[in-house]
Amino acid sequence: MSSSRFLVKGAQSLSSSSRSNMLTRSMATLQSSIGDKQVPMSNLEKGKFVNYARIESNLQVVRQRLNRPLTLAEKIVYGHLDNPHEQDIERGVSYLKLRPDRVACQDATAQMAILQFMSAGLPQTAVPTSVHCDHLIQAQVGGPKDLARAIDINKEVYDFLATACAKYGIGFWKPGSGIIHQIILENYALPGLMMIGTDSHTPNAGGLGMVACGVGGADAVDVMAGIPWELKAPKVIGVYLDGKMSGWTTPKDIILKVAGILTVKGGTGAIIEYHGPGVESLSCTGMATICNMGAEIGATTSLFPYNKRMASYLQATGRSQQAAYAQEFNHNLQPDEGSEYDRRIEINLSELEPHINGPFTPDLATPISKFAEEVKKNNWPEELKVGLIGSCTNSSYEDMSRSAHIAKEAADHGLKTKSIFTITPGSEQVRATIARDGFVDTFENVGGVVLANACGPCIGQWDRQDVKKGEVNSIISSYNRNFTGRNDANPATHAFVASPDLVTAMTFAGSLSFNPLTDSLKGADGKEFKFSDPAGHELPAKGYDPGENTFQAPPEDGASVNVAVSPTSDRLQLLKPFKAWDGKDIVDAPVLIKAKGKCTTDHISAGGPWLKYRGHLENISQNCLIGAINADNGKANEVLNQETGEFGAVPTVGAYYRDRDIPWVVVGDENYGEGSSREHAALEPRFLGGRAVICRSFARIHETNLKKQGMLPLWFKNAADYDKISGTDKLSIVGLNNFKPGQDIKVEITHKDGSKDSFLTTSSINEGQWEWFKAGSALNKMAAAAAARQ
Repeated sequence: MSSSRFLVKGAQSLSSSSRSNMLTRSMATLQSSIGDKQVPMSNLEKGKFVNYARIESNLQVVRQRLNRPLTLAEKIVYGHLDNPHEQDIERGVSYLKLRPDRVACQDATAQMAILQFMSAGLPQTAVPTSVHCDHLIQAQVGGPKDLARAIDINKEVYDFLATACAKYGIGFWKPGSGIIHQIILENYALPGLMMIGTDSHTPNAGGLGMVACGVGGADAVDVMAGIPWELKAPKVIGVYLDGKMSGWTTPKDIILKVAGILTVKGGTGAIIEYHGPGVESLSCTGMATICNMGAEIGATTSLFPYNKRMASYLQATGRSQQAAYAQEFNHNLQPDEGSEYDRRIEINLSELEPHINGPFTPDLATPISKFAEEVKKNNWPEELKVGLIGSCTNSSYEDMSRSAHIAKEAADHGLKTKSIFTITPGSEQVRATIARDGFVDTFENVGGVVLANACGPCIGQWDRQDVKKGEVNSIISSYNRNFTGRNDANPATHAFVASPDLVTAMTFAGSLSFNPLTDSLKGADGKEFKFSDPAGHELPAKGYDPGENTFQAPPEDGASVNVAVSPTSDRLQLLKPFKAWDGKDIVDAPVLIKAKGKCTTDHISAGGPWLKYRGHLENISQNCLIGAINADNGKANEVLNQETGEFGAVPTVGAYYRDRDIPWVVVGDENYGEGSSREHAALEPRFLGGRAVICRSFARIHETNLKKQGMLPLWFKNAADYDKISGTDKLSIVGLNNFKPGQDIKVEITHKDGSKDSFLTTSSINEGQWEWFKAGSALNKMAAAAAARQ
């Protein structure tokens, strides 16, 4: 073990003999056996059972091989190894082959995932899979009307998903059911299990002790097809929580603080593992909030050890049997004493202040006591136009009850919100329960608007009318992501992220400078009052109201079901395989764009109105890289066509090259592809003829997505070589015929004036991924293998 790693607190001062005894004690679990009980994985799936016995068996092998204490993350990850006897295991180095327990897809990404699965020619998914309709509902006037409009507009897509789910044995959650991550927490997430999901905030399920990772659709298709999922063995960052939260501090403030420490790429390649006595002061849904926003620091996933708060939530959501089984398995749902972390962070919850992060990035963290000063210093728009609570990150019953407490206190003083105030319930169950318990009335009485049970403004599905595009303004939300233009497509909007408590209180002041911990408001009677500390309920005293039944279970035999795809549709398009590699070097490939600065998946494949084309690769490719800033001219969506000498839109120039068999390359900056898991950000460049992306560093999911689609993701070996290139250059990627994983790849530059230069790149491509490149895509490789078996 590297000496730079950190032990679980309490182990640092032990003698070598004590460490040896402790290791023996921690290894004693080898003798215990969970047995092969038949405990259902969910209440919605027949014949699918929790397989703790497999995890226990795998860990016996891994413990004997590694002979050291394991972190919780390692226990769950290594417990899902496909072949624990022969798998090379080194954190941050080895590529693991894993067997996740389930797959989850949201409707925007599910379209492409299912289209790819159909191409594989298999009859049913190999693991339990679910599809959730949450991304295509635009927020306009309120929940019922917005939902009805979405069902009408998106009927073709919903019909496709419903019929495909029925055919392939997939659980289908209809529009209006809620946001994928809240539905997962309520129905599918279980301690110790592993799930992959086609949404970057899949780690939300870590609030129930599950290793849940966001992936692209091609990864999901592998697991749906019964192929092991490949993941570089994550490092483990330990976050030790001490003390106890109180007052205005919430679980949201923990992850806002951690984001400020680690930045948007500090968690890349690592699992964030929370532990320590402070964990006991967090609710299950609060832990889910923290894990959800781990996506904002690039983490593979985040998780918590099993505890009584998780057990209470499982019982409240009708899963007492699963809670009891998890308790039996608890020895593998905690980190071993003496286990080591690659990095360690300590946070005292008793001293943690509420935070506000932003604007324009989720890692610019400011404690509330200093925020008003920062507003003035940075000349951020002080007037607060809109406050938004809910979304997948903070839409639990507890969140809503605390916000309702604040709203009622303001109403008791005769106030209504000064800012527009919107509320997004996370699920139909949460919506029905807060309606029954009077919270919806409380919100509406102060001027709030309850939106549909869907993602809405969090992902740009917001028909915002109160400001014009380009108008400088401020909004604050309890969402997770606040990139430029993310919520309302207005690049001038300053978006800030905070807890639902702060958001709610600040809407009554209508000002970013208001600090509810110290400042007063004037009631309708003219008297000053100060908000009391928020209070809420972890779980509803009367139990959850399930609301309307929005789940469609698949039939026992879906072979006769016809999947609805019209050949004339502009929303859905069957896929055609990409061309296989011709075995030659990539020579004189023009630089399509040299992207400057932050280039997220929102920049590469915008959301919002483009979401409707997620099932039609040709149509959605018209948004390819239109948000990226061209380093040559500082403009978006204006690049040089090196063949004609004219400037054009990025997709237009890319297609021009493709139609003339001219491969092209993208050059990027740091953390290229951060943000959403959307594989369209890799599919679109490939569809338009791109062959490689060369940048200073990649976000994990996007790098994998590029590999899956047969593109080369290459890292500058010397980051300064980024400055050698311009958008007028042509690049040759040479020596590919002799390439072996681990080798550097040389790139030669031909400048516009004919002069030459070169630089070296590295890559994380392994042997299996090199086969994807040669085949043209991972799907091509899978289809060929399936055909060979038949």
